[in-house]
Amino acid sequence: MSAAQPVRKLPGSLETNRMLDQWLRFDADGTVTIMPGKVEIGQGILTALVQIVAEELDVAVTRIRLVAAATTLSPDEGITSGSRSIQESGIALRFAAAEARELLLARAAERLGVTLEQLSVADGVISARSGGSVTYWELADDALLQREATGEAPPKTAAEYTLIGRTLERIDIPAKVRGAPVYVHDLELPGMLHARVVRPAGPGMTLAALDAAEVEAMPGVVAVVRDGSFLAVVAEREEQAIRGARRLARIAQWTGGGGLPGTDPRYLLEGETEDEVVSEKGAVVTTAGGLRTFSAEYSRPHTAHASLGPSCALAQYAAGRYTVWTHSQGIFPLRSDLAATLGVDAKTIEIAHMEGAGCYGHNAADDVACDAALLARALPERPVRVQWSREDEFGWEPYGSPMVVRTEAALSADGGIASWKLDVWSHGHSCRPPGKDGVNLLAAWHLAKPLKRARPGNPPLPAGGSHRNAVPLYDFPNLLVTNHLVRTAPLRSSALRSLGAHANVFAIESFMDELAIKADADPVEFRLRHLKDPSARAVFEKVAEMAGWRPKEDGDGERGRGIGFARYKNLGCYIAVIVEVAVAETVRVQRAWSAVDVGQVINADGVVNQIEGGIVQTVSWTLKEAITYDRETVTSRNWDDYPILTFPEVPEIEVALIDRPELPPLGAGEGTQGPTAAAIGNAVYNALKVRLRDMPFTRERLISAMV
Repeated sequence: MSAAQPVRKLPGSLETNRMLDQWLRFDADGTVTIMPGKVEIGQGILTALVQIVAEELDVAVTRIRLVAAATTLSPDEGITSGSRSIQESGIALRFAAAEARELLLARAAERLGVTLEQLSVADGVISARSGGSVTYWELADDALLQREATGEAPPKTAAEYTLIGRTLERIDIPAKVRGAPVYVHDLELPGMLHARVVRPAGPGMTLAALDAAEVEAMPGVVAVVRDGSFLAVVAEREEQAIRGARRLARIAQWTGGGGLPGTDPRYLLEGETEDEVVSEKGAVVTTAGGLRTFSAEYSRPHTAHASLGPSCALAQYAAGRYTVWTHSQGIFPLRSDLAATLGVDAKTIEIAHMEGAGCYGHNAADDVACDAALLARALPERPVRVQWSREDEFGWEPYGSPMVVRTEAALSADGGIASWKLDVWSHGHSCRPPGKDGVNLLAAWHLAKPLKRARPGNPPLPAGGSHRNAVPLYDFPNLLVTNHLVRTAPLRSSALRSLGAHANVFAIESFMDELAIKADADPVEFRLRHLKDPSARAVFEKVAEMAGWRPKEDGDGERGRGIGFARYKNLGCYIAVIVEVAVAETVRVQRAWSAVDVGQVINADGVVNQIEGGIVQTVSWTLKEAITYDRETVTSRNWDDYPILTFPEVPEIEVALIDRPELPPLGAGEGTQGPTAAAIGNAVYNALKVRLRDMPFTRERLISAMV
């Protein structure tokens, strides 16, 4: 008897969700329904997925219907993060659609009495050259896709594309422009209650005493719910819940807390670390042999997601089952931690995704869903809506970790980099559900029987967390990169767009500019001298052409230009950015150019939007954003305390795509952060001959650097 054949590895998320009917179905009304597990958070990914399926099936885009992710019907695709949606969900849908098309063509050939070679498809109509036709919907039945994918049906080649690579208008924008209730914040259910959670002034505090009688007697208040230090007021109307929460906050007595460090991220250098050599090659050399050594230190602060709409969720507990409506980026992982918090089987929890304010990272969406589920358990039958305030969001969301990066390099006599050393200090960049050794939901830690808080950590390399993009793509003969993970954090830190790549690339690309100056070289030429990767060289050459870069160009004391580059995760998209700044009392980014290689482009305008949005957000981070706090509490609680880029401050942006349809697609959403930050710092130096190494580049730091 022959040995069993190994199971074929399937592409993307098909590997863990192998049934074809998990991904798509053909409906009797002449439409195709697709059911991806990835979610829309403003990045336009669902439009690209529709485009992929329409291409592979040869049907009009208008025939594609898309079902929002839900644990009852969607494939489990984990978390929508890391710019992986096209590589995971897109590739799965591409192969699922290609196989569905092949199955339908086989049925059509049998029905029409012809060979496959005689068939062609146009908008779901299969026609034979000898005459006769039949539609997908006449051929499809429930049994068609009730089978495992084989991964053997070949998708179209680049030469056959009619939709891929072109611009398709976003399918989600019209409803938003019309003000349709598409966001979870807009959801209204019959009998819905409104709730506000009351939390202490700062982390580490516990609820010592509470006399809630006054609040319970307020108009509209249905209940004051307390479980340990988890405290909330539930009312018939939202304004009643707000009034009750404000009164409750004045009455509640908290104890403990304190001990927050200063906001200078260099407190990380004093913490206990777990050290890991990320990359090592050759030997890090010193000044022997006439080498010149240089070093520098760079930092970024705690940074907020600063979602324009604070987090919101609804939950209902009825007949022993929970239903939760949420804008979480990972509904299946959230379900796992909710089950642990509620002490129930995960199968009794249904989670449905609805859009919320975009965040590109782990904001408070999961936490507010936990709040809603706990309150739904306390008040069965009626749906409970929990809306965080702006103060809640700034005070309690997980932040992007502060980071300190130290670099050291040696230049040879000919101006080449002979050795490179980089050390990064950071907290973990991942405390999303599900927690590996505990639960990653805020309220779960505050219950009378608190659940263990999962230790924050990093996703493993090659994606990485604090060590993401810590290894330069440049070719150095000697290199040592070390990550110093500081587990104990004063404030909760988790995934924020690009994770450690923002600070690491900022440091690498700023230091490359500093070394170019020491070597009396043009910054672009200096980088290309140390770079063999042809795709990397291509984005440099393209962006330099776009911006009209002049070798060794100099600023004029007010204006300057700088460049930055990275390949995201060293395995994703290639991006080079040039910015032009004007410096007076503050730094102002006036123009930005970017050349991008994301491999195969699915939706051209969608990629451009991602790059433009990434540049705008990074300008805001680099010039303005930082969470502040004193010894007890976060003091950045509103937009006055946490300024972001305003519309008049948005730079003019030009993006060029280097489309490579013959290559796999790469994610675009998180590639710009490091290159843009570095380009701004390098442009400031080009203008003023002063180096800013600590973000954000505030007026105070600019003045200090010039003194």
